[in-house]
Amino acid sequence: MSVTIVGIKFKNSCKVYYFSPENIQFNEGDAAIVETARGTEYGEVVLSNREVDDKEVVQPLKPVLRKATEADKKQLEKNLAMRPEAMRIANEKIAKHNLNMKLVDVEYTFDRQKIIFYFTAAGRVDFRELVKDLAGVFRNRIELRQIYERDDAKMRGALAPCGRPCCCNTCLPDFAKVSIKMAKLQGLSLNPTKISGVCGRLMCCLKFENDYYSEMYKKMPKVGSRAKTPDGEGVVESNDILKQQVKVKIMDKDGSFEIKTYDLSEVSARVHQSVEPDDSTEDAELKKLED
Repeated sequence: MSVTIVGIKFKNSCKVYYFSPENIQFNEGDAAIVETARGTEYGEVVLSNREVDDKEVVQPLKPVLRKATEADKKQLEKNLAMRPEAMRIANEKIAKHNLNMKLVDVEYTFDRQKIIFYFTAAGRVDFRELVKDLAGVFRNRIELRQIYERDDAKMRGALAPCGRPCCCNTCLPDFAKVSIKMAKLQGLSLNPTKISGVCGRLMCCLKFENDYYSEMYKKMPKVGSRAKTPDGEGVVESNDILKQQVKVKIMDKDGSFEIKTYDLSEVSARVHQSVEPDDSTEDAELKKLED
């Protein structure tokens, strides 16, 4: 059984949400006004009308109210223009109440029924008096939403260590669990500055190739084990999972040793890696990088 949907993104999010097009034909790039759990919202169509399996959607689908009009676009622009002043006022109120929190963003819902203030903080913050102050100034419903380091980078965007925009801000719909074990498996330096992103947490891209490394790791001979090579038997010195190569120390006829590199297909190992490296570490600073 299939259902007709239209895919919509909001603001700078990478996540696509399905809505019922309500017999309106949408094309990619169109703007639409939709009904969401937060109220009426303005979004961009990234998937035109299409049928998908009923199992791929969560029923009931919320409806698209209409294609966005010029008036809707002007309202969106006005909402965005009000953001800087809201940020300024909120920061003043935060300082007034001496709260240990950092304001990240302010968002008006499209229908202006609510103003959402996003902030980061080291722990829990009692912001009840702050909410009262803000409600008195804006005469509107106020929501303070605590987010975390990864969310901060996702919302504001930044350049990653690779020189490209952060993945969380450009292509990741959701955050995946990233662990120190992934860095160990890929043979990366465990220097926190080398494996952490601008958010201060482990880089999301460690997850991208982890399945490949996990699969290949089990096929590689165990370091320290004996293995047969075209030049005789030797001891495995190290593995290069990415190149699928093995370094083996072989004894020459004169009793000296030589380390040679072989393709994995040329090596016949008695013992293969059976367990991936664990993510335990004595370095407390490294553990802090994990979520």
